[in-house]
Amino acid sequence: MRKALLLFLLLLGGVASTFVHAQDKTLTGKVTADDGAPLPGVNIVIKGTTKGTNTDAEGNFRISAPANSRLLISYVGFVAQEFVVGNQTTLNVSLVPDAANLEEVVITTFGTAKKASFTGSAAKIDASSLAPRPVTNLGQALAGATPGVQTTAGSGQPGSAPDIRIRGFGSISSSNSPLYVVDGIPYSADIANISTSDIETITVLKDAASTALYGARAANGVVMITTKKGQKGANSINIKYTKGLNTRALPEYDRVGPADYYVLMWEANRNNFAYRATNPIPMATASTNATNGLGAIVGYNIYNVPFNQLVSTDGVFNSSAKMLYSPDDLNWEKPIMRQGNRDELNLNFSGSNNNTDYFVSLSYLNDRGFLIRSDFERYTARLNVNSQMKPWFRTGANITATISNSNQSDAPATGGTSFVNPFFFSRGIAPIYPIYAYDPANPGSFLMLENGNRRWDYGNLSALGLPNRPQYGGRHIISETLLNQNYFRRNVFGGRGFAEISFLKNFKFTANVGADITNRNNVTFGNPEIGDGAPAGRSTHEFEYLASYNISQLLNYTKTFGSHGIEALVGHESYNQMSNNLEGSRSQQILDGNYELVNFTTTTNLTSQLNRRRVEGYFSRINYDYDQKYFLSLSARRDGSSKFYKDVRWGTFYSISGAWRIDQESFLKSVPQISALKLRGSYGQTGNDGDISNYAWQPLYALGWNNATEAGILQSSLGNTALEWESSNAFDVALEFGLFKNRVTGTIEYFDRQSSNLIFDVPLPLSTGITTVTRNIGTMYNKGIEIELGFEPVKTKDFSWRLDLNATSYKNKITKMPDENKELIDGTKKLKEGSSIYDYWLREFMGVSPTTGEALYRAASYVPANSTITEKGDTVTTNINNARFHYNGSAIPKLTGGFTNSFSYKGITLSALVVYQIGGKIYDGAYASLMGAGYHSAKHVDILKRWQKPGDITDVPRMDAGRTTDFDAASDRWLIDGSYINIRSVTLSYRSLSSLLKSYI
Repeated sequence: MRKALLLFLLLLGGVASTFVHAQDKTLTGKVTADDGAPLPGVNIVIKGTTKGTNTDAEGNFRISAPANSRLLISYVGFVAQEFVVGNQTTLNVSLVPDAANLEEVVITTFGTAKKASFTGSAAKIDASSLAPRPVTNLGQALAGATPGVQTTAGSGQPGSAPDIRIRGFGSISSSNSPLYVVDGIPYSADIANISTSDIETITVLKDAASTALYGARAANGVVMITTKKGQKGANSINIKYTKGLNTRALPEYDRVGPADYYVLMWEANRNNFAYRATNPIPMATASTNATNGLGAIVGYNIYNVPFNQLVSTDGVFNSSAKMLYSPDDLNWEKPIMRQGNRDELNLNFSGSNNNTDYFVSLSYLNDRGFLIRSDFERYTARLNVNSQMKPWFRTGANITATISNSNQSDAPATGGTSFVNPFFFSRGIAPIYPIYAYDPANPGSFLMLENGNRRWDYGNLSALGLPNRPQYGGRHIISETLLNQNYFRRNVFGGRGFAEISFLKNFKFTANVGADITNRNNVTFGNPEIGDGAPAGRSTHEFEYLASYNISQLLNYTKTFGSHGIEALVGHESYNQMSNNLEGSRSQQILDGNYELVNFTTTTNLTSQLNRRRVEGYFSRINYDYDQKYFLSLSARRDGSSKFYKDVRWGTFYSISGAWRIDQESFLKSVPQISALKLRGSYGQTGNDGDISNYAWQPLYALGWNNATEAGILQSSLGNTALEWESSNAFDVALEFGLFKNRVTGTIEYFDRQSSNLIFDVPLPLSTGITTVTRNIGTMYNKGIEIELGFEPVKTKDFSWRLDLNATSYKNKITKMPDENKELIDGTKKLKEGSSIYDYWLREFMGVSPTTGEALYRAASYVPANSTITEKGDTVTTNINNARFHYNGSAIPKLTGGFTNSFSYKGITLSALVVYQIGGKIYDGAYASLMGAGYHSAKHVDILKRWQKPGDITDVPRMDAGRTTDFDAASDRWLIDGSYINIRSVTLSYRSLSSLLKSYI
């Protein structure tokens, strides 16, 4: 009986199973836009499940679903739609564009918001925008992509991250860099560690309403980075290989050749004799002395005639002279340059089942720079898993590891005049000095080493019968670059985890934990043959351990009743950072090719340092909306920082913001030309404690002042128990709009960012024994306008043309300086009340005297010995000590931005990103060095316009080695226009190869 019953139940189960499967329907169809263009990658999911699919390149899809189920069809930028399966076997869907993409999700501090209800200022870049571009880090991805954000390219060293500034400059002495947050956790490692192929979105938060919940660290804006995760209903394997070439974008300055150079040196020497203040000699005698003394000045003769026959006494180069060497023998730039290559391979797996999604990625990058000994190699792995383990419990973990190796060039991002800077050396060396040592016994041939290679000319080989090079003697940029070492090895581990509990219907509690751990080993080696390491060789090793840990707890409440909606958040965050450095240097190398410290005999430096920092914060936010038309948001955060004394280390930061969706009002719904219209505004306060000492409030001693075995310490700071945060009070108002079914979209925004409590190192009397004390004194503002516009002039089924552009203009002004130091000169700038931190303060160059060829400057006062009055009534001077300084322009441009032009035809897209700057001045110190009136350095071709005889009208002073101090002085003569337009990237892509593959499979 039991067997019969069991058989009956099995048969019944089989019939039931067959019946259920018989109810599944296989649907095929196509998803298009309202203009008929196919939409690839549309997400199609059976409602209530994670089962689904995506459309292919032509918008086609195929899915099996129960007849009584519903399909949810969604695509970014379009209104989601829902359909009952029923008895349909074919389903063609036309999606309607979302008005201004108001359903788009914006990543905010400790949460997300729909664009429709977001009351703050944010810019978003998604994965689809990043994918076609060969960018190494997110800093490059932000260039020109959004208004209000400026990036600087830095040194060009592969793997280096550019500086990012959001809405101007909020500080003078402290940090101007934004806070980086990765998957909800502040990020302490270098942003170059993050593979852009792992990034889902980059969101730049710009105003106080969007940043206030990060309180003391958010004054300079926040860059939110969200990494990819598995998509519901879609399992995928993606492989991407990118090949790129890079070369120097800006050509080197045009410089004179050897013949002109000898004439210029002759002239600098002659005029030195003829115009010197003490015992000048007649011009004819000076000319003869210059002809006969040319060899003593330049040292090297690369022509086949004697020195005293190179330049005649009338300053003309000998046309019969023939050069003994080829131009390549004198080209110092070519050997240090190469064709740069960039190879990147990315592989990722992603998908989901009923309750769990996953994303696994592996990435390899090899970026080889155009300068020899400059490269960056990075291996990255990431695992992101999220699981809905219970209806009320969700958890996830995101783990990443990065290994980087990089050879570093010795070209600093800020330039510099170091002998090991390849650009400085190769640009400045005169065109008569050969790379290799010539054979004095056989002109035109070179000295050889035992291994058959040419011997480098170090400029100090007089023992071999060669002259000493008067410029950069004992240095050789090519050999030093090849023989020296400067590299790092870096390992980074990052982890993010969360647990989320939903309870009482409207409550959700989330606990987050994150850690970023960096281990870095820097090695520099100076070879024993030439340069700073000679004659014994030296090596420096630095080991750095940087770890940050972040824990936060969030309690969210969400409630909708009638036309009212409320979202409330309370939370706590604890951030701990520790850095530990150990550095050691030794000299006297034992064996070649080994740079470890044990291979050196003498310890020259050994030091270590430990730093700790803690930030504790409590915060809350309330969002309210009425009828999805009126929105109000209030937020506050109470932060404590270990950088300040216990009585003042706690600060309160806040914001209030609101928005009005005017397009939802009845009086506008009858205007079909307006697709979207929203007015929003915000005001709030955030803080800044970046780039000041972790122990700024404490009196400190400096160690390492020992005298042999006797211990020695030195007081290094007084401390300041009243020192507190720099504050940024920001106001923002914007109008967002969409017109003609969003064929035209845009945002016009005004911001006013007031910085107060600016931190200064205030000078102290010499009697104190300490030069400065750190205090909160100073205020400054940044005010500006941002414009972002998007146009779609052509949109048909097969072809579309889209143009996106943005522009930013702002002004910076200092409104208060320390009473003890109302004016502060910093290089070419002077800080004072009423000026900008980037206004140039320079001598006013007034041209060149037609009579004497001397440089003229506007005089501070009339001094008979060096001053004259021009026909125009200007008082000018030839002495820089009497030259008047003045403000002349700013490094801050009048307008910056970028625009993207995209053309799409069926599956083919051609896109170009262009960035631009209008206005702003640059102090061209490199050009100034090439226009010097003295001996030895290379000369720019513009120096051929120099004054040579009375009556010459020119703006280039005479060559005169005795007057370089006056003629070459820093002045507004060296300011140039900083305007530019740069094609940042051009991309040609095909949407998918699936249609092609189907033809052959």
